Amino acid sequence: QVQLVESGGGLVQTGGSLRLSCAASGSIFSIDLMGWFRQPPGKQRELVATVTSGGSTNYADSVKGRFTISRDNAKNTVYLQMNSLKPEDTAVYYCNAPYAPYAYAGARYPWGQGTQVTVSS
Repeated sequence: QVQLVESGGGLVQTGGSLRLSCAASGSIFSIDLMGWFRQPPGKQRELVATVTSGGSTNYADSVKGRFTISRDNAKNTVYLQMNSLKPEDTAVYYCNAPYAPYAYAGARYPWGQGTQVTVSS
């Protein structure tokens, strides 16, 4: 069973940047699709970015052009570089293995604690 631990969140001002990391306890080499989800306060969790084992990426329209997802299979780590942050990006961010690259796709593994991203106006 793969366990995922997110880190790198914090408080930033509008326009700032953060880099999130997702460390897997087991190998992610064999997992084709990895992604980052986020859950704003009081809202549903949604998928915002995915990356395949081959490096193909997909993004939600809300983050396209601002976020970059990547993975290092050798380090069993997935990253999310977030630039030009907006207050509406405020959420708890989680990584997981989605079953499909759409907003409300299910995820394979139990949810971790996530990492809080807060963007102030």
